[in-house]
Parts: sequence; C-alpha cells; structure tokens
Amino acid sequence: MHQHTSSCPCGQRHAAGQQGCSKSPSALGKITSISAVSSEKSCCSETGCASPPDEESDRQSDKADYSWQISGMDCPACARKIENAVNQLPGITRARVLFSTEKLIVSAPTDIRQQVEQAVARAGFKLSSSSQPESAGFWRENGMILALTGLLLTSWLLHLINPQMGKIAFTLTTLAGCWPVARTALRLMRSGTPFAIETLMTVAALGALFIGATAEAAMVLLLFMLGERLEAYAASRARRGVTALMALKPEEALRITENGREQVAVNALQPGDVIEVSAGGRLPADGALVTPYASFDESALTGESVPVERQQGETIAAGSLSVDRQVRLKVLSRPGESAIDRILHLIEEADAHRAPVERFLDRFSRIYTPLVMTFALLVAVVPPLFSGDWQTWIYKGLTLLLIGCPCALVISTPAAITSGLAAAARRGVLIKGGAALESLNGIRMLAFDKTGTLTMGKPQVTEIASFNAESEAGLLAKAAAVEQGSSHPLAKAVVQLAESRQLVLPVATAQRTLAGYGIEAEVSGHILLLCAAGRVGDTLTETQRARVERLESAGNTVVAIMQDGQPAGLIALRDTLRPDAAAALNELRSLNIETVMLTGDNPRAAAAIAQELGMAYRAGLLPADKVAAVRELSQQHAVAMVGDGINDAPAMKAATLGIAMGGGSDVALETADAALTHNRLNGLAAMLRLARATHVNIRQNITLALGLKGLFLVTTLCGITGLWLAVLADSGATALVTANALRLLSKR
Repeated sequence: MHQHTSSCPCGQRHAAGQQGCSKSPSALGKITSISAVSSEKSCCSETGCASPPDEESDRQSDKADYSWQISGMDCPACARKIENAVNQLPGITRARVLFSTEKLIVSAPTDIRQQVEQAVARAGFKLSSSSQPESAGFWRENGMILALTGLLLTSWLLHLINPQMGKIAFTLTTLAGCWPVARTALRLMRSGTPFAIETLMTVAALGALFIGATAEAAMVLLLFMLGERLEAYAASRARRGVTALMALKPEEALRITENGREQVAVNALQPGDVIEVSAGGRLPADGALVTPYASFDESALTGESVPVERQQGETIAAGSLSVDRQVRLKVLSRPGESAIDRILHLIEEADAHRAPVERFLDRFSRIYTPLVMTFALLVAVVPPLFSGDWQTWIYKGLTLLLIGCPCALVISTPAAITSGLAAAARRGVLIKGGAALESLNGIRMLAFDKTGTLTMGKPQVTEIASFNAESEAGLLAKAAAVEQGSSHPLAKAVVQLAESRQLVLPVATAQRTLAGYGIEAEVSGHILLLCAAGRVGDTLTETQRARVERLESAGNTVVAIMQDGQPAGLIALRDTLRPDAAAALNELRSLNIETVMLTGDNPRAAAAIAQELGMAYRAGLLPADKVAAVRELSQQHAVAMVGDGINDAPAMKAATLGIAMGGGSDVALETADAALTHNRLNGLAAMLRLARATHVNIRQNITLALGLKGLFLVTTLCGITGLWLAVLADSGATALVTANALRLLSKR
C-alpha cells in the first residue's frame, strides 16, 4: 500500500483544465517525458499514485492518496461496486478503481486505510499492499465450482433412484450454492450496489425453488459460477497486455559505490547513481550510458525490433535490454518515474479519459437494471392475474431477471479500449485514454509541422555570407554566441558548427527571444539580431535579396544577421526529410486522410519540401497563425496536429487531437493526446488503423451484448428458453465480448 502527498513537485496546485508538470529531467529521452497528466488527473506521475481531479483539483495540500492492489475483480462492474463501497465512507474525498491494473486509489485528508480495507472486504473483494495482486490459488478459485458440480451429480443420481429424494437433494444443493452468492449480494446492498448480478441470481434461484424448479435452480447457480470464472480468466487475459510491461523492469539493481557493488531494490535508486547491467539484462531505470558504446533491444517500449546502437552519454529507457555486453549507466529517473512507469500510468489512467460511448453506457447501465427488474416483476405478476397460470409466468419473470444483468454491456467498450491502448503501446504509440482513441477514429486530416516532424530536425549549415568586411569565421562566432543556450534546431546547428571549427565565442549579454521573430543579444558592443530573412526584406539590397531567393529556392532556410539594424550577413541551413516521410504520407492517403504542412519557414523552402512529399502547405506562420489555420481547417474536417516543438503546442491544443513526436519538447508531449515514441511517421497510419479497428470492435461488442439479450428476451416470453440459457445470455455474452476485444492485441 502506497501513500503519497497530492501536491505537485513544482510546488503549485493546478486548476482544473491545466496541465501538470513533467518531473523527468530535460535531458532524458523524450519517451520518459510522456506523462498521463490531464485536466482530469493530478501531476503526480508515480505508478502507485494517481490523484483524481475535476472539482477536487483545488484540494488542500495535506490531503493524501492511498493505493492498493485488488484481487477478485472480473469486470468493470466489479470496479464500480468497490467504488460505491468506499465512496460511502466518511472522510473520503474520492475513491477510484483502475480496472486495467487492478488498483484502488483513495484520496482522503486523514489516514483511512483500515476503514477502506474493511469496506472492500465487506463488498467481497481483497486488498493487497504489494505491487502485484495476490493469486488466489487453484482450490480457492475453483473449489466452490467443483463442490457444487459434485453435489449436482449426486442429486441427479439420487433423482434417478428416487425422484422425491432427488428433489430434496437438488434443493439442498441450490441452498449450498446460493449461500455465498446471497451473502455477497447482501454485502453489496449494504455498500451501495443493490442491483448487482449476485442480487439477481439470488432472487432467481430462490424463486425457482419456490415454484418447484429445483434442478434448474441448482444448474443455474453452477452455470453462473462457471461464467464468473470464465469472465475472470478473460479479464485477466485482457489485462495481461497492459501489465506485461511491469515484468520488463527488474525488482533489484546492481549499484556501483565507492565500496564496490551492492544489490539494492529498484525503488532505492536515485538520479546520479551508477548502476551496472549484465549482458541480457534489462535496465531498472532510465539512464545515461557511461560505457563507451553498446547495443540495446528497445522493442518492448518502441516497437523497433532491431537492436539500437547507443553511444556514451545517450539516454536509454528503463526496460530496454542490453544485447551484447555488460554496461554501466548513470540513473536519470526517480523511483516511479521511469519510461515503463509512465507508460503504465498513462494506460491505467485511461479510466479518467473514458470515451463518450463508454460514459453513456455506464450511465445507461445504472438505470437499465432497475428497469429490467421492474419489467420482470410485471411479467411475473400481471399476466397471471388474467390467465391464472402463476408458475409459468413467475418462471419467465425469473428468467428475465438473469437476462437483465448489464455486465456484458458495461464491459463491451472498456475491454476494447484497454486492448486497443495496450496494442498501441506495444507498437511504440502512446494514446492518452479512450476519449483520444475515439477521436482518432474520426480524424480526416493531419496537419504537420515541418522541422523535426517531416524533417529530421537536425539542419546543417550550407552557406555563410558576410555583407561587410568581417570574416566568415567572425560572423559565425557572433551568431553562435547569440544562439548559445537556445533549443531551436537551427540555433543548435549554428552553435555545433562553431564548436566543430573550435572558434572562440565572444560574450553575449542581454539575450532575449522575440517570439515568432528571432533572437537578439549584445555582442562586443553591438546589438545583434538573428531572424528569418523574410522578416527584414526591406533592409536588404537587391543583390542580397536575390541571394536569399536563390538559397530558399534550393530548399534552404535563410537566417539574416542584423548588426545595429543593418544586414551583416546570412546563414543558410538545410534540413533533410525523414527517410519514412514520403512512404508514411502515401500510406495516410491510402486511408483517405488529407495532409497539409504548417510551418514558420519561408514559402520557398516550404514549397521545396511540400513538392517532394506531394502535399499542401502553408508557410511563414507564427504560432498564432498555426492556431488560426488549424481552427479554419477544423471547420471542414476533424484535424489532428502533428508536431514536436514548443511553438506547435498551441496548435496541437486547438486541433481535434494533438500528436507529438517522441523526440520533441516536453511541452509538446504534455499537450499531446498521443505520441510516437519511436519517432517514425509510419506509426501514424498504424495509429489510425488501430483506432478504426477499436471503433468497429466496440460496435461489434455492443451489438453482441444487446443482440443476445434481445434474442433471449423474445424467446423467453415465447416460452422457448428458460433459466439455463438465460445465464449463458449473461456470462456467455460477457466472455464473448471480452474475447472479441482481445483480438485487438494481435491486430496488425
């Protein structure tokens, strides 16, 4: 059981709708910066902690979150039962169950652990303080089913010998099987869930005894228990796709200290520790490679099956496997904040971002069961008033009770969404919840940033031109001095070239960034401004403008260097397209997805890239212009914005959906609704295909759930089917929709 304070590491409390803070170091590989924060979640990103939000977002700083693992849940309906039981306790701010990882999270201002554990036990479930739910064991899980089967066979044999004795034996068997079900139903009634399947089963079984259908009553209970066991197995399979990630991180690590090596728990590792991982071992935390070079299998996190060669100083994500040698790394992530922890947190928090259809079905199921129970009562009571045949109509009413259980309907959507999110994570695509997954299905246009998204984001300086007597080296040194510290790809290219030429950089002071325009600083007594050449076109001579046009027509981005308001020179830079960009766009077009490039680069450079990719473009856009363009396009289609930089974040927020490149800025990753952790654009088509497949799967599940119930409703009223098949209409449908959802895990 974990306890965490609910305040954010930034020292602030966030209002509803505000993004939380990323706690990963900025130097970390960007996959570790993807957290599941949102307007519905706290910024606490430890896997064991999630602080729900909404109207609770302005809670007092002394309020704490407590978390447990839960055993015994078969479907989301079980999660609702636990939530109801705990939320009724005094002093509870909010209780939430994350079905995908079997976790209960409770927010309260005081220590309420004992009361919560007692309330959950009364509801028929078990809490565990370990990170993994306890296994119940074979006999505990199946003992009652085996015992009831034995009693049922014995009763059947007695019935063959002596029908009267057989009837008594069936009655005793029914009472024995009904006892644990009735006890659970009573507990759930007391904890705020009066219309659970256990309640319906108890009423149906006792009612069947009342009208003399003893054999059917006993068989119905056995089928119910078998169905519950099948549901539990199917739910476990559905969760396995998500929780398998937990096994990627070892429980212990080998830490290197001044006194030698020591074996420590993973939770004891802190940023700055040096660890050693043997060949074939997995990294327990995110780290920077200390060993000169090594190969790592990162497929579990990125979907990339080919081992990746990493050099000293590069960041490796937790869960990666050292392929060929023993390596040493410097730990970068705090406990609970590694790449695996963040992915798990993202998936388990999908409950806070439930798809609209899922929220509708959840609300619908709360009124559906009482309505069905009322209808069953009317069927059992009204027709006999006219026909006098009480036994037949009571039997039909009891059958309708079992058909009315909403389990299959409730699980139809979350089972598909959980499988879809897990399948996406396996392929290096992180989607922040069911709402984002459903929105992806409706996307008909993708808007792309250029630098770092369609291109590699690593431009190279192709030409330097001086407009005065200053040497090329002197001009480059001044430009690098102004650009030092900037994270913009063009700035980095200028600084790296100056460093490679071992130039001595002058001191730059009063440095300031002019949003959407350029960067300015004082160097050697002069005010230097670096900006796009198009911003200062009026100050350039005809010859200088002609040179700019020639460079831009060749696909270069041209930066003007202004000294004291006069042009001092030009720096031309060119970026290269991502190798998979053209193929990815062709794949999107095959899915009937329109594409457009929105860039702040000059029109000529943008045209050269757009022509090569065969896509529409809009150039020379400031961040506000990108937002306006996205809003304009959104009036015609559902638009997703794909970007990687801070300047893309507003447009990503304005779009129907924001998609970030995994190597992008922290701000873009936090703003995005989805992210490509492997930085490959072909993941976009895979993401859209999976979203469409999930949408189809949800529709299939809802049709199965409602179709089977409708079919058995008609056949029951017609007298064709009875209690036995009614149980199959419930448990069988639940298992069916879960199995159908599991197909998404193998979707290609």
